[in-house]
Amino acid sequence: MRKTALKPLATALSAAALGFVFALAPVGAQAEEAQPAAAANGETVTYATPSKLATKDLLLAATKAGNRLIAVGEFGHVIYSDDLGETWKQAASVPTQVTLTSVYFVNDKLGFAGGHDSTVLRTDDGGDHWTLSYHDAKAQAPIMSVYFVNENHGFAMGAFSFVIETEDGGKTWNQRSLVEGSTEDSHLNMVFAEKSGTILVAAEFGTVYRSTDQGKTFHEVKTPYEGSFWGGLSLSDGSTLIFGMRGNVYRSTDDGVTWAKVNSGTEKSIGGGVELPNGEVVLVGLQGYVGYSSDKGLNFTEVVRADRLGYVAVTQGGEGKIVVYGEPGVKVQPDTPEAAEKEVGFHFTSGS
Repeated sequence: MRKTALKPLATALSAAALGFVFALAPVGAQAEEAQPAAAANGETVTYATPSKLATKDLLLAATKAGNRLIAVGEFGHVIYSDDLGETWKQAASVPTQVTLTSVYFVNDKLGFAGGHDSTVLRTDDGGDHWTLSYHDAKAQAPIMSVYFVNENHGFAMGAFSFVIETEDGGKTWNQRSLVEGSTEDSHLNMVFAEKSGTILVAAEFGTVYRSTDQGKTFHEVKTPYEGSFWGGLSLSDGSTLIFGMRGNVYRSTDDGVTWAKVNSGTEKSIGGGVELPNGEVVLVGLQGYVGYSSDKGLNFTEVVRADRLGYVAVTQGGEGKIVVYGEPGVKVQPDTPEAAEKEVGFHFTSGS
């Protein structure tokens, strides 16, 4: 059985950490102030506190729900924007201060977020108010990804092959094995669905787990790569990308059965991606990496942000813009490499 030790991080960013989220997120980080309250089971619940820095602190996941952008990060911070990233508000009520690492919306109102201490949150109003759906600090398994097949059936997955499943919209959760009889103990970094409905899980050791029966059973698919995959992305043409360490990006055109390496234009680790309405594919990663592709992920043009910071998520922004999320919080930049290079790219000036 393979098991990788999770080490606490002394800083917010460590490219040598085991997983991309672990590389950015300080394990067990807590806010300076607390708002304790009692849950129905008697457990003390500490709410995220209002902060003027919520848009500038570490953010680890983002998504689009209807016309709203929602991002989550450390200290239980949840922020949202109704103008495609120009202005942001902090969620009114979030019953946790753990680092949140994932967010998924079933529709424009119903959403779920996952984080450290095996925490899962639920919202019914588009991300302004949240309730505690699941919490088990003793499990010592951070939730890395949440995905729902429909309003009732969903999964939350994370470190050391930890998987919980709900059939009632998060009212109750049951722990299960991803692959029946498996003794693997690896990190399950992202669960997502292809356009066909096939569910994929990006994991460690070059592994992708695949389900064609809405998650009842999963089967292991080995890729040509032996390192970790941090995330994946289903594209409008039916192809699929997975990405991870050292700039490794692989593409499938047969529903996730086989994978071929593509040109990411970088050796920097990649953690997030999005396909824009115009068909452009954008990936983001460590050391300021932003990659743009106009051929459905076959080739990427690298733009290195001048801040050289780590980014883990990207969404559509306003006209001509994308929004990137990571170590410095939220940043807006152009949605083409040429404009981005001029506006936010790194430029070396000789001292001679």
